[in-house]
Amino acid sequence: MRRVSVDSLRPGMKLAKPVIKDMTTLLGEGTELTDRLIAKIKNLTIADVVIDAPREDGITKETLLRQLDLRFQDRDTEPYMALIKRLVREHIEDIHE
Repeated sequence: MRRVSVDSLRPGMKLAKPVIKDMTTLLGEGTELTDRLIAKIKNLTIADVVIDAPREDGITKETLLRQLDLRFQDRDTEPYMALIKRLVREHIEDIHE
């Protein structure tokens, strides 16, 4: 999964997460984008969406998690730092579902 600007959307891309605006799901997960759907997304002033595609830089989830552990290795005893590390870990795992 990766987040992309609506200006970078191309027909054939598939949504990895639903497009939601004002608590209403407009397009569901797995929807294949067409020119028509991309135009609708742009008209709704949505800035970006999450598509089903690998990261462009090729960094794996495991590499990101190792880097996270290294950055926080001496900070686990600090409550706020442990919380930040947990939240970042959850985010990494969420974007690599």
